[in-house]
Amino acid sequence: MNELLDESHPEGPYDRLSETPMPKLSNTELARFIDFIEKYEAETEDALSMSHGYREMRMMIHVMRNHLAGRLTTPTSLADSSGLTYGTAKRGIESIISRGLILSRPRTKSGKTVSLHPSRRMIEEWENYAARIKALLGDTLGLDPTSDATSRIVLDGPYQSSDVISPPAVLSQRLDLKGGLRVLMHADPTFMAMHNLKRQLEVIFGVSVSNKAKSIDSLREEILANAGFAHSRYDVITCNLPWFGELASQEMLLPLDPFIERDGYDLSDFHPVAIQSSRHAGKQYGLPVQTTPELLCYRKDILDSAGLRPPTTTEQLIRVAKAIHDPGKGLYGIAWNAARGTPLGHTLAFLMAKFGQPLINLPRIDGSYEFEHAAGDQLRPMFLSDAAFRACEYMLDILPYSPPTILQMSWYERARSYAAGEVGMAYTYTSLAPLFELNEASPAWQNTGYLPHTVGNHGRPFVPIGGYSLAIPANLSEERVESAWAALRHLTCRSMSKLYILNGSLVTSRFSVSQDPEVSALSPLIQTVDEMARKDLLQAWPRPPVPGITDLITIAGNEIFEVLDGRRSIKKALSMAQDRADRVMRDKGYY
Repeated sequence: MNELLDESHPEGPYDRLSETPMPKLSNTELARFIDFIEKYEAETEDALSMSHGYREMRMMIHVMRNHLAGRLTTPTSLADSSGLTYGTAKRGIESIISRGLILSRPRTKSGKTVSLHPSRRMIEEWENYAARIKALLGDTLGLDPTSDATSRIVLDGPYQSSDVISPPAVLSQRLDLKGGLRVLMHADPTFMAMHNLKRQLEVIFGVSVSNKAKSIDSLREEILANAGFAHSRYDVITCNLPWFGELASQEMLLPLDPFIERDGYDLSDFHPVAIQSSRHAGKQYGLPVQTTPELLCYRKDILDSAGLRPPTTTEQLIRVAKAIHDPGKGLYGIAWNAARGTPLGHTLAFLMAKFGQPLINLPRIDGSYEFEHAAGDQLRPMFLSDAAFRACEYMLDILPYSPPTILQMSWYERARSYAAGEVGMAYTYTSLAPLFELNEASPAWQNTGYLPHTVGNHGRPFVPIGGYSLAIPANLSEERVESAWAALRHLTCRSMSKLYILNGSLVTSRFSVSQDPEVSALSPLIQTVDEMARKDLLQAWPRPPVPGITDLITIAGNEIFEVLDGRRSIKKALSMAQDRADRVMRDKGYY
């Protein structure tokens, strides 16, 4: 079993003499500290008549800098960095390895070529060293060492906290995967960040990484097609949370419980609803890699100038959308998913939830709905419910205050419209928030407020959860499973989740990542979602991961589109949707 080295000491690096926790540095600050020490060493060598032996400092700097940058270190490059003869440098490298500071990992099965990486111990020692030097600088500058004044000495950025997550460390052994790690992913900012980190992931895993990105519908089709092969073409696949019921019930995914129990793997840092959504019938089939709730975004400046308060009910939202709607000035009230098929089907599901009714006949438990063990009549579609009718009426109410292209809008289009300043409000998944949260050219930049979904009668505030978990195909060749599990753990660990965010994503499934000061400083959205998760506002039941849910969403999106397009009445469309859905669910044996 490959040992993952991704978690640092829970209370940070320790002063070995006093056993007092030392404050940790951000990854950016640590990188700047390494640059500082290199210059400091050069000045020391020039000014003092000292014998530096194997020049270990230079070699350690080289290994640490490459690790932080995701570059590969070889014995030759490390020897060159020391400025010593190769023989002398080789003895120095062997000495560092023997003390457990550098890991030597074979790059091939023969073991003739190796790569060198800092061990977790070495990373912690450098974090401790950086904290000590900062304290020394503070003392030299006359700052009171008994106060936290030295923590205000930063080498880069405004971050200083014991909650800073260390950069990801390499696996102690390279993955045993012939042909490298094969990952099927979704084409969104989080997974694009993963793709952009491909080089660094290859260093971490010790093998090549092949990423294949698909749009949401194409991703599901690829997963279903892959399940039909004798041996999976992918080691790790990305699953949209609502798909787990369908894929698990058809035995397309490998249960992870044996690995979780064997390794004592702790799931408590993940958002509970994301873990729950990756389960089916009491078994865990995936590990969350992103939690991306759908929120109501609104332009604070537009509402303030109109003297409007952010809406919390469906009636208030309609009034606000009407008040800010001004097509003559190129401003529309609200953007939402109204495109035919899957996008509009999701809208109906979430709007039904506003009025207190899931898309299917789920049993009510403790103010919510139970879906993990849903079966039989509990899977019956509820398109003929009062909530479904009211949801359609609500869509018709906001349609006049929507952009002219609303019937072609899906996830990306509505977020792009909001980012471009075309609408004053929009429903959007947080995974697309970088379009305006990280874009200074957007009129919505630093000008956006976030709310749970507005509620209708019989409803209560909630935030429908979206997102993805990573899973292992059930038909993966047995000899690849252990390495796939090791990769799965590392791709979803907190240090990697932080790295995705630092490279363009704004979503995570881990509480600890949201609390990292380097992460939370990027956008107020991160703390907003974290608070919603802690208040249990994030809910999966509006779009539950049960067998057949994808078919129901597609049917709803096609039938209700005829209502928006003016070709069918609400009552007729819902009746047709119910008939089609009942037939599909019965044909597949769900009830």
